[in-house]
Amino acid sequence: MAEMETPIVETTVPAAPAAPATPKPAAKKRKKKKTVRNIIIALVVLAALGVGVYFLYGFLTKKEDVNSQMQTGVAQLSSIQSTVQGSGNAMAKESAAIALTQGGTVEQVLVAVGDKVFAGQPLYVIRSQAAEDAVKTAQERVNNLLKDLASLQKQISDLTLRAPFSGKLVEVSEFTPGGEISENAAVATLVNDKKLKLSLYFSYAYDGSIYTGQTVDVSIPAVMRSFAGTVEAINKVHYVSPEGADHFEVVISFDNPGTLTEGMAATASLTGSDGTPIYPYENGETKYYESRKLTTAAGGPLLSANLLRYADVKAGDVLLTMSSETLDESIRAKQTEINEANDKLAEAQKALENFNAVSPIDGTVTSCTLTPGAEVKSGDTVITISNDSTMVVEITVDDRNISFVKPGMMVDLNTYDGNVFMGIVTKIDMSLSGDSKGSGMTNYPVTLEVDNSGGTLLAGMWLNYSFVASQSDDCIVVPMQSVKYVPDEEGNTAAVVFIQAETKPENTVDVEIPPSDPNNPPAYPSQDEGFYAVPVTTGLSDDYNVEITEGLMGGETIFVNYYVEQAWT
Repeated sequence: MAEMETPIVETTVPAAPAAPATPKPAAKKRKKKKTVRNIIIALVVLAALGVGVYFLYGFLTKKEDVNSQMQTGVAQLSSIQSTVQGSGNAMAKESAAIALTQGGTVEQVLVAVGDKVFAGQPLYVIRSQAAEDAVKTAQERVNNLLKDLASLQKQISDLTLRAPFSGKLVEVSEFTPGGEISENAAVATLVNDKKLKLSLYFSYAYDGSIYTGQTVDVSIPAVMRSFAGTVEAINKVHYVSPEGADHFEVVISFDNPGTLTEGMAATASLTGSDGTPIYPYENGETKYYESRKLTTAAGGPLLSANLLRYADVKAGDVLLTMSSETLDESIRAKQTEINEANDKLAEAQKALENFNAVSPIDGTVTSCTLTPGAEVKSGDTVITISNDSTMVVEITVDDRNISFVKPGMMVDLNTYDGNVFMGIVTKIDMSLSGDSKGSGMTNYPVTLEVDNSGGTLLAGMWLNYSFVASQSDDCIVVPMQSVKYVPDEEGNTAAVVFIQAETKPENTVDVEIPPSDPNNPPAYPSQDEGFYAVPVTTGLSDDYNVEITEGLMGGETIFVNYYVEQAWT
């Protein structure tokens, strides 16, 4: 049987979709390593943070073991000194700087730097026309003001009328208190009635027979008495009588016994050198020896008056007073102007003196800027003089020792090169004080004077000083730290020392012990520990110890302080 052939059928199969690309093996390996590395880094950081937090926590919470040990001492019988020491700067006791107030030209320079000069010794000559003119102008101003003041004072003086001589008021004007009185107003007539005078005429035939001082017999018919008189004046006038005779005047004065007055008829007789009587041509009338009409020299309201007719007054007695507020104010203002002008004159004179200056003190010329012919100007300090024969050194003494420092105390001083000087306390300034570098002590300046006649101590040198301000012997001394200051029952601060005793002393004071702190030792020991606070009075102290003047007997064991040993866990 014939084999049958299988027909071949061609079938077209659709193409499958493309599969995703498969990564290459090398790239996949690198990505895996990177991821592992990041994880490791993160773990390391977290571990580091954990360790840091652990140690920080441990640091913040760790405990400090405090092992405090009590330090004690013994109240000993000893000596103590309070010593003051330090350093100070030497300065000249006196110095003077001469400064100019006007410009000028230097004509002469009479000293040089280093010269010794004496007070009053000329230093230089400078010509300053401006300074000379300033003095002249200031002096003229003062003179003019003084003239103005004198005029005002004259006007004030004129407001008071005084009796020019002793006598009697015979004519008096009436004034109203407070009323206005005009200038040149008639006030009164003052007469000198203590003496009287008589004017008589004698013939020229007696010329030469009558002389001044000659004794005269004065006769007054009204009282039928004669009085001794004296020829006071001879006036060679020519009075021709109706009979044709020529006469000269003779003025005669005589004392008034108090019963005579002006206008009384009187005559007189004289005796010539040959003994013959001499008579006047005719009688005359008595007159007051002096008479003056008093008037006001200025006007103003009447303040007071002492004017009574026929009243006896003495020379200088106030008769009338007027007021003037305007004049009083003017005088006060003028006096103020004069004072100011005198001040300016003094300034101008001092300025001029600076141009012909003399040394104001004994000393040494330490600076001189002048050269002949040079121009100088106002404000220039041209010469400085220091009196270095005596130097001063200022030291400071604290409040513990200042009471022991007295004027006249001797203090040893020495310079860096070993020179020794002796200082004497001359001044203790209790008004100035201050805290010394926060120590709480008050320091007081003390001035020392040092003899430097040899000139070896120079200005500006530093000197060390040290002296014992005070000393106590055979006294009780304790460490300074053992004295504690606590509040007493009244709230005041009291000094105490904690002493060790088997039984409580009678003078024990109760001290409140602050609550204990595990990180700090207690402030004071307690009575349970056998220590008791007793009040004490302190005395001298040095840098380490202090004297106890009251409160301890000596030999007691005392609490000084706690010192701390620290251990960290």
